[in-house]
Amino acid sequence: MTIKVLVVDDSALIRNLLGEIVKSESDMQLVGAAPDAYVAKKMVQEHNPDVITLDIEMPKVDGLRFLDVLMKARPTPVVMISTLTEAGADATIRSLELGAVDFIPKPKLGVVQGIEEYRELILSKIRMAARSRVRQQKPATVKTTTALTYSSTEKIIAIGASTGGTEAIKTIVSALPANAPATVITQHMPPGYTSTFAKRLDACSQLKIVEARGDERLLPGHGYLAPGDKHMEIIRSGADYRIRLNDGPRVSGHKPSVDMMFTSLVESAGSNVVASLLTGMGKDGADGLLALKEKGAFTICQNEDTCVVYGMPKVAVSLGAAEKILPLENIAQAMVSQLEKMKAGSRL
Repeated sequence: MTIKVLVVDDSALIRNLLGEIVKSESDMQLVGAAPDAYVAKKMVQEHNPDVITLDIEMPKVDGLRFLDVLMKARPTPVVMISTLTEAGADATIRSLELGAVDFIPKPKLGVVQGIEEYRELILSKIRMAARSRVRQQKPATVKTTTALTYSSTEKIIAIGASTGGTEAIKTIVSALPANAPATVITQHMPPGYTSTFAKRLDACSQLKIVEARGDERLLPGHGYLAPGDKHMEIIRSGADYRIRLNDGPRVSGHKPSVDMMFTSLVESAGSNVVASLLTGMGKDGADGLLALKEKGAFTICQNEDTCVVYGMPKVAVSLGAAEKILPLENIAQAMVSQLEKMKAGSRL
């Protein structure tokens, strides 16, 4: 299948560079390159693209407004092109909330050189977007789960995700009760964006969610997000669990890696873990989830119908790593129900 791609960017240089990259691929067709939202709207109607690359910062109508209208009128896989600034990171996270499949940060250095270096990343994101599930955005109706009957420093909730994961993670943490065990989260995301994402999660959750800094003691009612340029491991330190940040090479193709986090939990927490592997391309987290299950942890995979990209959970299910395979909206309740069954091994 040939992927029809529409490039939307107010920079002629970026439009030309992205256009040339797309045109060089035998499985892609550049159907248009629009300088603003008005031209893009006409091209969407005329060419019916499979994937759109969309600049966030554009004159007249910005990328977020165009995306919002597009996802309500004609849901289409969109890969955002974003700037690495505090405002740019916030707009990028907002674009994922509005329905964008993924994003590509603009390079910091010379534009031409940077885009060429990003060539393989850009192409992989476009191909992934073409295979993704995009649905019309609906207002979220999140119901918080019932509070646990105990509070424990012994139990840990672990969540791993990639493409489509920002909204999936938000759905889960917004439903967890305030006295949930410490919750550790690895989402594939570049440095500079995870601090903004942690703030967005914190705003919608009863948990206190922060970007991990390293050496924190895990506490009930708190959530810890792996930073975009470090692996996050959970280690034992006496009677406590603590976070260790690891600046080593990529694992399973990623940094931070879900496998790295899950594998560390096999040794430090074992059967005290309730873990969930959510939407995402590839296989990161599948081996780690299997190792956790074999150690006695309770493991959940998001089901295919609710995944944006059914990749990581699919591999985990094929390995037999999932105790349960559930729709996204049922995962938080399943976690809390399992934690009640596990009871407290409390060390407050």
